[in-house]
Amino acid sequence: MILSKRPDIERFLAQPAAGVRAALIYGRDTGVVRDRANQLAKQVCDRPDDPFDVALLTDGDLDAEAARLEGELAAQSLMGGRRLVRLKLGSDKAGPDRTATEALARHMAGELNPDAFFLIEAGALGRESGLRKAAEKAPGCAVIPCYEDEPGDIARLVRESLGKDGVSLSTEALAMFVARMPKERGVARQEIERLALYLGPGSGITATPKDLEDFLGVEPEASLSDAAADAFGGRLGEAQAGLRRAAAEGEAGPAAVRAIGMYLGRLRRTLTLAKSGAGLQEAAKASGVFWKNEREFLRQARAWTLADLDKLQPEVLAADRACKTAGSPDQLIAERLALQIAGRARRLGL
Repeated sequence: MILSKRPDIERFLAQPAAGVRAALIYGRDTGVVRDRANQLAKQVCDRPDDPFDVALLTDGDLDAEAARLEGELAAQSLMGGRRLVRLKLGSDKAGPDRTATEALARHMAGELNPDAFFLIEAGALGRESGLRKAAEKAPGCAVIPCYEDEPGDIARLVRESLGKDGVSLSTEALAMFVARMPKERGVARQEIERLALYLGPGSGITATPKDLEDFLGVEPEASLSDAAADAFGGRLGEAQAGLRRAAAEGEAGPAAVRAIGMYLGRLRRTLTLAKSGAGLQEAAKASGVFWKNEREFLRQARAWTLADLDKLQPEVLAADRACKTAGSPDQLIAERLALQIAGRARRLGL
């Protein structure tokens, strides 16, 4: 059972269909995959964080002991509730994919604990993936592909998340905020949480664009955005100088890494739209590119590919985490990231 339409997905996550004993949730945006898996886990199991009811496994666990997965699927809940076996596949290794595929087949055939629910989270699985093929053919398995959020998805997430904290944005402020947001769900949630704290949880405020000026910080032509554009354009010296100028203006390393992540998100959004048939200039405008920067941005978009950006995304997220570690040299981390990106851009001919 493949669920690709949002209404179908939301209905299933709110109330899983009877007879479904497994689910494969996969996609490039790990934040969306994780959100949907968490939502489903809460419906499947009364205590999704209870180790007596739930087994959490990774591909590393399967590498160390492949038989453990089927052992967990065969086990009974120690507390009498429904057992949940949750597997997170974070690599492209063939071994864990094959082990998961075999375990899924046995579980669907009723050879293990028929009352257990097998929840699999994975990255971007291609059509050739054995796990994806097996899950799509199994009648008792729900398959949920997760695609990169559209602006409307981000806007909905912003409204719902801020609403829980008793704050909101005007239509104009929402459009402004969404245009500056990264498209990766996990990073986007962090930005929304930061905004809620800035506005004051429970304050009841409906923020306007003016209220967001200080929060959003620099405009596209200022130092951090300039540094990100220089990095992706292959200008090593200019990128480093821009970051140091931003630091002198009070912008620390985490803000610099965030600006780089947002720029990467715009490039990815533009290339995704172009791949779907939109003109490159039209795609850039839809991605929120400031008109003064359009020519340079389009030059970069013609050189970078989605595959290049996918390889870069983990490094940006790692730098973001490193910058937020107490005592870390966050400015040096941001500069090193910018220089790495600029080096790759040069190898692409920029």
